[in-house]
Amino acid sequence: MTAKWDTSYEWKAVTLLALGFGLVGLDRWLIAPLFPSIMKDLHLTAQDVGNCIGILGLSWGVFAALMGGISDKFGRRKVLIPAIIVFSLLSGFSGMAGGLVSLLAVRALMGVAEGSFCPTSFAATADASHPKRRGFNLGLQQSGFALFGLALSPIIATQLLGVMTWRWVFALVAIPGLILGLLMYFVIREPKTEVVQPTQLQTHHIARGNWRDVLKSRNIRVAMVALFCAMTGVFVLGAMLPLYLTEYLALDTQRMGMVVSAIGFGGFVGQFGLPGLSDIVGRRLASIVGFAGTAVMLYVFRGVGAQPLMLFIVLFVSAFFTLGLVSLLSGPVATEAAPVGMVSTAIGIVVGAGEIFGGGVAPALAGYVATNFGIQNIMWLPIFAVVLGIGVSLLLEETAPARMRRAAPAVDLTPAEQPE
Repeated sequence: MTAKWDTSYEWKAVTLLALGFGLVGLDRWLIAPLFPSIMKDLHLTAQDVGNCIGILGLSWGVFAALMGGISDKFGRRKVLIPAIIVFSLLSGFSGMAGGLVSLLAVRALMGVAEGSFCPTSFAATADASHPKRRGFNLGLQQSGFALFGLALSPIIATQLLGVMTWRWVFALVAIPGLILGLLMYFVIREPKTEVVQPTQLQTHHIARGNWRDVLKSRNIRVAMVALFCAMTGVFVLGAMLPLYLTEYLALDTQRMGMVVSAIGFGGFVGQFGLPGLSDIVGRRLASIVGFAGTAVMLYVFRGVGAQPLMLFIVLFVSAFFTLGLVSLLSGPVATEAAPVGMVSTAIGIVVGAGEIFGGGVAPALAGYVATNFGIQNIMWLPIFAVVLGIGVSLLLEETAPARMRRAAPAVDLTPAEQPE
């Protein structure tokens, strides 16, 4: 007799973790629309702004790789709950910054907390998810980042600035994270057994090892490079698109904001849509389609011209694929390729590589391209990256449970994979 899957806990956990990652996105990107006010009060330059964004991405990437292993060893709750409380408090402390040094220090520490929360929350979602919904649930959780961070944060920030200073905006947005941390304390469980069942790529890793064992997995190495390609698209667009739209296409600020919001709304749909599709068609095919779709849409985007509605539509579709790839590669691909008992470690290594290079190196390179070759040529960098991603995706080995069962129908299902 097989145990019944706890669907009630699954949805409670996924909902809380999705909201938590949404707050990570909100706290990370809220500063961008506040920068004009911050620059005036703290006498910052554009270079200072870039440093504030970059230092968070760097510390995020380093600690995503480090803390994933710690959560595998000591438990999800011991990392998740302190992390969400700390990054929420630090977001509030951003409003107390008296100058560049203190702001940089706070943002670096925020990256530590958010980088710790990221892979641990993905692993907790995988723990709570039935295998047939793993891709969808991991994508749904990550979609909160795009919705809150890239779509809603500009609206929230600019509306709140109408009634309070930027310092109080930071203080106000810290409150939801503290409440969510309390709810997680009462809801999130440690898995009693390994819920994420071994795939064919994991069968030779039975005992828990170290990060070197994670890197032995072919799909982990492929996912690290593929995520770098996908994140190059995300971060180059996020950093340079406002300048491209206002300086090259001569859109006014209002229309520029409308177009840029397509990244968040398209990414929100894509971050659960593409991983959910991969549950049916397989991880490898979904990744190839995602990169190819992004390449086509970005090429079309650069030829559209100053047509806000058409720019929004094309960018929406592009973000669907690009941010969907981020969820797919750092979620189900990394999860299913991890050695048993090292899911969070695997996710942390993949996310860390993507953040350090895609979130750190790529935007700096984009700035060099814009300065030396013109802002009109900036789109070639993400186009090149996602075309490279198509080739990298061809190296993935299939791990989607549904595809694996169809490939080997005689294999007995584990209790967790039995129909509910």
